[in-house]
Amino acid sequence: MITINGTHKAQSIIPHLWFATQAREAVSFYCSLLPDSRIEHVTTLRGTPSGECEVVSFKLAGQPFMAISAGPYFTFNPSISFFLNFDPSRDAEARAALDATWEKLAEGGQALMPLDAYPFSQRYGWIQDRYGLSWQLILSNPEGEPRPCVIPSLLFTAENCGKAEEAGAFYRSVFPGAKAGEIARYPADLPPNHEGTLMFSDFRLGATWFAAMDSAFDHGFGFNEALSFVVPCRDQAEIDTYWEALSAVPEAEQCGWCKDRYGISWQIVPGELNEMLRDDDPAAMDRVTQALLGMKKLDLAALRTARG
Repeated sequence: MITINGTHKAQSIIPHLWFATQAREAVSFYCSLLPDSRIEHVTTLRGTPSGECEVVSFKLAGQPFMAISAGPYFTFNPSISFFLNFDPSRDAEARAALDATWEKLAEGGQALMPLDAYPFSQRYGWIQDRYGLSWQLILSNPEGEPRPCVIPSLLFTAENCGKAEEAGAFYRSVFPGAKAGEIARYPADLPPNHEGTLMFSDFRLGATWFAAMDSAFDHGFGFNEALSFVVPCRDQAEIDTYWEALSAVPEAEQCGWCKDRYGISWQIVPGELNEMLRDDDPAAMDRVTQALLGMKKLDLAALRTARG
């Protein structure tokens, strides 16, 4: 395990959603679905290659998220989706809440797996909403170890199929204090999936739980930049360490973004970047934006100098 500056306080990894123009509209919709959800801040970045970009910071059932409207360059697909756990041990009306949330997501959306009873859950469904983002709604087993309401889920397909277990171990080696969770393997009688690969697994990175699974079906999609994960860092040393561990595709390095060996995109940023991009002085915010746009791995000292 990588140790960064000795002790490490668990932090949340932040899912980042890329929209063409609909970030604020989509986020308002998502925040209407679940308790403890709200928009926290909206800012506009100017002078980017996409022109003016609206950035929305929000929480969904307590999980920090970000979204950006930055042009029609990337499209969501089900390779990264979000589990929504409805836990009867926490909410006596969990099943009703699940059904109501499904109905809202179904408006203009498309069911990928119908809402029904399955061997692993009395109530489960997988749905792609009107904006293309995918959600897996599940009635949790109240006897199991509790999990957060919202969990990003990674589906390893095509050339990545069979690598979910390896990827989980790799990510746990990168993030201090990570924890392995549940694991379930495919049996021999569920082709085309290969016996022993992961039907389901989960693990915690920092304060954020992830799920990961393999699928050998010909889905025709894989990981892309529409959904990335922001890692807020305390200092340059932490930025350097995460960048070295995660960046595996040099041509994908830009503005603090990198792509790992499995094709998943990460944003390795200083924790104070949000404050810099919310500056009351628009000129200072523009200077930071322009400095950031010229970088691959972010240089915290240079960003501070640009802010002034």
